[in-house]
Amino acid sequence: MTILAWLQSRIPAPPPAILARVVEALGERAGRNVADAPTVCLDAAAELLEELLREDSIGRDRAGELLAADALVTYAFESAASLSPALDDFAERTMTRLAALAPPEASGRTRE
Repeated sequence: MTILAWLQSRIPAPPPAILARVVEALGERAGRNVADAPTVCLDAAAELLEELLREDSIGRDRAGELLAADALVTYAFESAASLSPALDDFAERTMTRLAALAPPEASGRTRE
């Protein structure tokens, strides 16, 4: 089963706009085997967040991208939980990776 097929099989189904943005963020990787979903979804989420941070654009006007990144991380964990007995290790690596994305000056900064 591909990652795309797995995403389309989720119950409840994701909202169409979010699914479309998730698939766009995955690109060609959506055709990879679902066994790769934890890493592939996390990579896509991190890339999306890096882009938003690089553009310094994390306001309400980018809510769709933020929701897609959130969904990708959720799917990474959902697939990791069903595929890997090492969920604790995956969770620790994920949190370390995502925390490293924030620029040092972002500590304590709020956005609209």
